[in-house]
Amino acid sequence: MRKTAVVLAVAIALVLGVGLGWQWWHVWRFQQSTDDAYVQSDITVISPKLEGYLKEVRVEDNQPVTAGQVLVVIDDRDFAAKVAQAEAAVATAEASVDTYESRLELQRSMIDQAKAEVVAAEAEKSRAERDYQRYRQLMTSDYASRQRFETAEAESEKAAAAVTQKQAAVVAALGTLRVLRAQRDEEKARREQARANLRLAKNDLDNTVIRAPVAGVVGNRAGRAGQYVKPGTQLLSLVPLPYVYVTANFKETQLTRMRPGQSAEISVDAYPDKTLTGRIESFAPASGAQFSLLPPDNATGNFTKIVQRVPVRIALPVDEPLARLLRPGLSVTVTIDTRAEADQQAAAIGQAQAHPATTSADGRE
Repeated sequence: MRKTAVVLAVAIALVLGVGLGWQWWHVWRFQQSTDDAYVQSDITVISPKLEGYLKEVRVEDNQPVTAGQVLVVIDDRDFAAKVAQAEAAVATAEASVDTYESRLELQRSMIDQAKAEVVAAEAEKSRAERDYQRYRQLMTSDYASRQRFETAEAESEKAAAAVTQKQAAVVAALGTLRVLRAQRDEEKARREQARANLRLAKNDLDNTVIRAPVAGVVGNRAGRAGQYVKPGTQLLSLVPLPYVYVTANFKETQLTRMRPGQSAEISVDAYPDKTLTGRIESFAPASGAQFSLLPPDNATGNFTKIVQRVPVRIALPVDEPLARLLRPGLSVTVTIDTRAEADQQAAAIGQAQAHPATTSADGRE
């Protein structure tokens, strides 16, 4: 009986050993697990863009809100007054531009009038010059008096001076037109500046009403009615539930066969009797130590090698009932099955061995 029991125990031990060995060889050695993993979410911190007193806080802690819903209202009396002031400045600037447009129209009319006077003066000059030439010829034959000749000569010179005067008036009018255009453009620039100030004032007035940028659940509500706030003051946080994910910090030695898209079995500490199946979404671009406040400096004499951890982001199915119960900060245990990657590597090695590269006489493949 003792021999039978011993033989039976040895047989059972051998069977268990073989079974466990087979399980380790085919399954367990390809599974990488860590309990340094937590549920996370893209939490949005709500802060005001301007300073003032809170007039209303329209949400409570743990309240679900939709995108665009009003969260907080800041007292807007001063901002409404600034909008009215900016609107008055725009009206003044527009009136000034209209005034210069009217002056430009008047100046163009004056230029046309001055040009017409130049034409009239030139005609008068032409007539006076003809009279002067006519009396000059008559003077040589003593058919005209000396007095009439001198009068014609004076009128000719007067007409020439009048043409010069009228031409100078046209040049001056054109110069005034250029000045008025420059002043009009300056007033237009002031008008655009006033319009920009009006837009800024309206933006500030709109920013007194703070709306939810995303749908989520209100948490960490710090804002209260009557509180004085400044830009950057944390009023509350929005947690976009149930859109959460898991960040698992795996050791660098566990990342050898991990690839995006691999499945991940997730066990939540808060719900130990249930599991989730997610997938690897991405890997962090550096280890967690590199993003710390004081990154380690290993270029010292007392160097000690420490296995680093790399954050791995794991996506969760939104339609899973358990995923809707998760909250950021919960602890989880993540297990990654890397057998698919190992099988692909083995297949690649086998294909390379089955079809070795041929080498020519000169050494080239």
